[in-house]
Amino acid sequence: MDALANLLDGVRARSAAFCRAVLEPPWALRIADRAPLALAAAVHGHAWIVPDDAEPLLMRTGDVVVIKGPHPYTVSDHPETEPSLTLHAGNRLTDADGRDVTGELNLGPNTYGHGADGSAVVASGTYQVTGDVGARLLSALPPLVHVPRADARIPILTMLEQEVAADEPGQRAVLDRLLDLTLIATLRAWFARPDAAAPGWYRAHSDPLVGPALELIHDDPARPWTVARLAAATGASRAAFARRFTDLVGEPPMTYLTGWRITLAADLLRGTDTTIDAIARRVGYANAFALSVAFKRVRGITPRQHRGQEAGADDGPGQLRLAGTARGRTL
Repeated sequence: MDALANLLDGVRARSAAFCRAVLEPPWALRIADRAPLALAAAVHGHAWIVPDDAEPLLMRTGDVVVIKGPHPYTVSDHPETEPSLTLHAGNRLTDADGRDVTGELNLGPNTYGHGADGSAVVASGTYQVTGDVGARLLSALPPLVHVPRADARIPILTMLEQEVAADEPGQRAVLDRLLDLTLIATLRAWFARPDAAAPGWYRAHSDPLVGPALELIHDDPARPWTVARLAAATGASRAAFARRFTDLVGEPPMTYLTGWRITLAADLLRGTDTTIDAIARRVGYANAFALSVAFKRVRGITPRQHRGQEAGADDGPGQLRLAGTARGRTL
């Protein structure tokens, strides 16, 4: 399994209720649900994504935008349109006076707005990112990932639009998978763009030396890897392999391996009741003591302390913890 596939496992949709919004200008919706990751697609017309602390972004028909939370932002027909609605957690909508208007805007299955037809139709969904593996992906993304229609090449959007407006058996499972596919295709298209500033581990996946080594690490992190063993597996000298890995990924092979092992261990500590000793062996350490030494060196706390912290607590710089499952969002 490659690095991107591993990281996307942490943001897989479960019980998503993807939504379709029919909008007529002037309109503006304040998003204040604090979701860590959202995906929006302009099915028809256009919409502006207006962050509080960044330049507005125009989303045209066929474009897809991935928005990294949890900070509020506005979606509107024009950057200067004042929000008339606010979206809160749990898909609750309020008007400018704070009145709950969620039921008044329901137009049918998964569809919301003020009328059956509108100049803009936007499909959207939100993810609740679970664990450290998912947080590792979030840390690689900018606040807004914009993939224009010409680069997206995502026929999934047509299927998504049709499925969102339907009300058929098994729809929830279908929407989950379509949401996952749309996110994967969007991120892959964005990472491939020259101006995307993709993380080193993504750029390195196509390298004939480093790419196979990354797959070996992700396929079998518990194996007693050394620089020499990884170099031999890729047919390179130890020095040449270590130098190329560090140049492309941005850190030495053993540092990357340790970081990935600790990330996996962190999720297992909070997501399972498995003993620390068993987790240690599962991620490549001889026993609980060896894992504890490595874990404390990387995270500053012991595995037992990490397990005892509340989900959602901040584990320190770069270690965002967000728990839950995917849910839909109304635009």
